[in-house]
Amino acid sequence: MQHTLVVLVEDKPGVLDRVASLFRRRAFNIESLTVGHTETGGTSRMTIVVDGDQVSVERLTSYLYKLVNVIQVEDLTSRPTVSRDLALIKVGANARNRAEIMQTVAVFRARVVDVTPDSLMIEVTGDEQKVDGLVDVLKPLGIIEMVRTGAVAMSRGCEALMNSNENGRMCGSLAAADRGAEEFNIPLVSEMESYG
Repeated sequence: MQHTLVVLVEDKPGVLDRVASLFRRRAFNIESLTVGHTETGGTSRMTIVVDGDQVSVERLTSYLYKLVNVIQVEDLTSRPTVSRDLALIKVGANARNRAEIMQTVAVFRARVVDVTPDSLMIEVTGDEQKVDGLVDVLKPLGIIEMVRTGAVAMSRGCEALMNSNENGRMCGSLAAADRGAEEFNIPLVSEMESYG
C-alpha cells in the first residue's frame, strides 16, 4: 500500500541526503519525493510517497524522528487530503494531429504552455490518476519528453501540520482575522454568498 508522508525539516544543507539515505538503508523505494519551503522561515516540507505496510511505515516514521534535522513527521494516508502532481509533457505535433492534441488537452483541463512548429508542451496538474490518464492518451501521439514533480499533499481543514507558525495564525484565530477584514471593508465569505 502506498503511504504519503509529510516530513517537516530544518532548511539546512545535507538534510535531504540524510532523509534519502535513511530510506535507502531501510530498503524502502521512494515512489515520489518533493521538497519546498514552508510558510515558516528555516523550515522545508518534504512530501514522500512510499510503498509499504502499516507496521513498516510506522517503524520508518520512528527512524525519521531520530534524524537531528527532522521536526515533524505525519502519515497523511488515512486522513482526508488534497494531493496534486504537476507534469510537463512535450509532444510531437504537426498540422495533422495538432487539433487532436489540443482537444485532448482541453478534455483533461490541461494547458499548452509552449508551441513550436514540431511540438507542443503541455502542463497538467491534478491527482496521479489524472496525470497518468493524460500520459496514456498522449503516448500514441508521440511523447518526446516528460517531467513530473511528484505528489504534494496537504490535509484538509484549517489545522496546520505544525502546532504553530511565525504569524501565530491558527484555526482559533480566524475570528480575529475576520475582525481585521471588517476594518478594511473586505466582505466575509458568508457575506459574499449574497453577491451571487
